[in-house]
Amino acid sequence: MTTCDYAVIGGGIIGIAIARELKTRFPARSVVLLEKEADTAEHGSGRNSGVLHAGFYYTADSMKARFCRDGNRALRAYCRARGLPLNQCGKLVVAKRSSELPALDELLRRGLANGVNVAMLSLAEAQRIEPRVRTVERALWSPDTASGDPVAVTRSLARDVEDLGVEIRRGTAYRSGGPGRVITAQGELAAGYVINAAGLYADRIARDFGFCTRYCILPFKGLYLYSDEPAGALRTHIYPVPDLKYPFLGVHFTVTVDGHAKIGPTAIPAFWREHYQGFERFSLSELGEVLWREATLMLSAGFDFRGLAVQELRKYDPSFLVAQATALAEGVDQERYTRWGRPGIRAQLLDLKTRTLVMDFCIEGDAQSLHVLNAVSPAWTCSLPFAAHVVDEVVRLRGG
Repeated sequence: MTTCDYAVIGGGIIGIAIARELKTRFPARSVVLLEKEADTAEHGSGRNSGVLHAGFYYTADSMKARFCRDGNRALRAYCRARGLPLNQCGKLVVAKRSSELPALDELLRRGLANGVNVAMLSLAEAQRIEPRVRTVERALWSPDTASGDPVAVTRSLARDVEDLGVEIRRGTAYRSGGPGRVITAQGELAAGYVINAAGLYADRIARDFGFCTRYCILPFKGLYLYSDEPAGALRTHIYPVPDLKYPFLGVHFTVTVDGHAKIGPTAIPAFWREHYQGFERFSLSELGEVLWREATLMLSAGFDFRGLAVQELRKYDPSFLVAQATALAEGVDQERYTRWGRPGIRAQLLDLKTRTLVMDFCIEGDAQSLHVLNAVSPAWTCSLPFAAHVVDEVVRLRGG
């Protein structure tokens, strides 16, 4: 058995950022980060859209609002300081019909309340930024929205934390645990404090420590359809006005860090937690659990899960996905969108009491452990200030 002051479970952007914050604040204390894969960023952190969001979607009283605004600035600065790829392309949010204009105005109100750099533009002003954009009357402009390379950023942060003295144990899967101890595939670790940032498996690990009694993770698969148009064919991200009842932002155009366009994402209910493609990483027990949860939601969800599932399943048809995108931009040719990108799985927290999706970050903990239960989009953007918040909570729960 080995010992450490802090054990962090999960080598995604959140776990690494937390380890970085711990070691920066407490340089004399030992920090061990456990990652089950051979390298970091193999799951959610390496499979997300790559968009650095600005923070105007969220109500001012949410953690997402504060952390997104500050995280956008911090990660853009980090990319520049490390010479990592960054595409400062901005984002236009457009209205497909006049009935969406009040919701567009609400996004402007939220952005200004959150201290985010946003502005409402006329159609002519929006077309000066992106000539192909389509909207009704006006569009919301977010110049600070950008694109980065999530894998490059996460692995750069991993190198940083190792330079600080954090021990990253790659290929070390969590098996079980409880207060003060973590059992891995490579042996037991005694830890003064355990922080669970395990993404898709955060709920299961939390239950080993007595937490997450009213929640579970529900996996949603995300796919993007890539264009073969040359880089620069679209100058900026183009998003529709989202349905603010859901955590998904609708079919949109994303400009990648190298300037290419993609349409998506889907938010298709997955059948097991790492259901990326085919029967890869198949788990019979997870299949049974997920199907039971989804069947329950079909019958008695606190939101329109059935409608959401039907809508999302239609996106498996590229022609449907492209048709959704034609409302956002001119000159969209279905024949140019033929290649699916690398799939990702969104670890979405479900409240079992209300049968609703949890919309904000969610953490639970005590004097011996803390569990990041819901760190969905824009978690990559929020990672650095969110990690500082987590460590603040650790200090508070431990009494100093």
